[in-house]
Amino acid sequence: MKIFAYITALLVVICLAVGCAASGDSKTHNFDRVVYQPRYAVGFYVAEDEASNRQLCVTRPWQGDALVEQRLAIFQSREEAEGYAGEYIIGGAKRVVCMSTSYIAMLDMVGKAENIVGVSGKQYVMTEGVASNPNVKDVGYDSNLDYEVLISLNPDLVLMYGVTAENGAVTAKLRELGIPYIYLGDYTEQSPLGKAEWLVAVADIMGVRAYGEELFAEIEQRYNAVREGISLEKRPKVMFNTPYQDVWYMPSDDSYMVRLVEDAGGEYIYKGKNPVGGSRGISLEEALRLVSESDVWLNVGQCKNLEELCVAAPHFIECEVVKRGEVYNNNNRRSPMGGSDFWESAIVRPDVVLEDLAQIMQGEAEGLYYHHRLKSLSDAR
Repeated sequence: MKIFAYITALLVVICLAVGCAASGDSKTHNFDRVVYQPRYAVGFYVAEDEASNRQLCVTRPWQGDALVEQRLAIFQSREEAEGYAGEYIIGGAKRVVCMSTSYIAMLDMVGKAENIVGVSGKQYVMTEGVASNPNVKDVGYDSNLDYEVLISLNPDLVLMYGVTAENGAVTAKLRELGIPYIYLGDYTEQSPLGKAEWLVAVADIMGVRAYGEELFAEIEQRYNAVREGISLEKRPKVMFNTPYQDVWYMPSDDSYMVRLVEDAGGEYIYKGKNPVGGSRGISLEEALRLVSESDVWLNVGQCKNLEELCVAAPHFIECEVVKRGEVYNNNNRRSPMGGSDFWESAIVRPDVVLEDLAQIMQGEAEGLYYHHRLKSLSDAR
């Protein structure tokens, strides 16, 4: 009888515990009406509950297999949020910390750059209203966050950036401090328009999703107009990158840059050799052959001129593509400390990037925005 009583009591405790857990997390399951399903992005959607409280669901916050869905609820009032166990904010975010420069560009595009109070690596920021604002503080990066500075900023949301998994130490500290956070995954998108569509997610966080959708529709229209207007008799063969520690990494066929080049009228010279799965290393010998056979050479590391290219890839400087002057880099817009606008505003302006590349595929170098043709220092003078 004692054993039976003990088992009965144990079952009651378990049921109560499960009941409490379900009750504390019940509102999570009420966000069952999808109100924004992206057309190009694959890593997020927005849902609502019956009271029109919203939830941003990030289904691919970082690369790799260890994916854990991230959610941020946006309640209309504190009363609505009562009992909710996850990350949430009330209304639109007012004071935001950005751990990636692409988030800065998205906020700027939707007219909410003034809500940014902290960034990671301020010396690399290109957005003028943020870079020159003394009230925007640098909070550090990755595991080296300055929590004293972060606390002093009194943010109501941190937009996090993850490479392969959640930084458990950082998020545990944020929860301890009562600072809501959400990992965004724009960088995992391979589609140029998919990356840009994350501005709708950021606009929703700020309470202006309709405006974000309007802006994205305009970007989509301009991008498609450029792509459809390209008519080249011959598609130039395009090579990417420079060696890194004696290894030359080639992007996969489904990558962001390859898709841009193909939409601009180019042909990826390594196409079919690495269909999916990210970059693949090749030997310098194979790279030399590919560069020798290419019509255009793009994205040559940090090089700003041909002299720097000669240092970075000395055995490649005699290739015909270099002699013809068809070497271009995407660092035309950069900060004094080396920050690149290609990884900031260009993320939400794939239409402008495509215009650059379309001109390059046609052998034109005037009026480029993010890209520039490499010249020698003597020619630059």
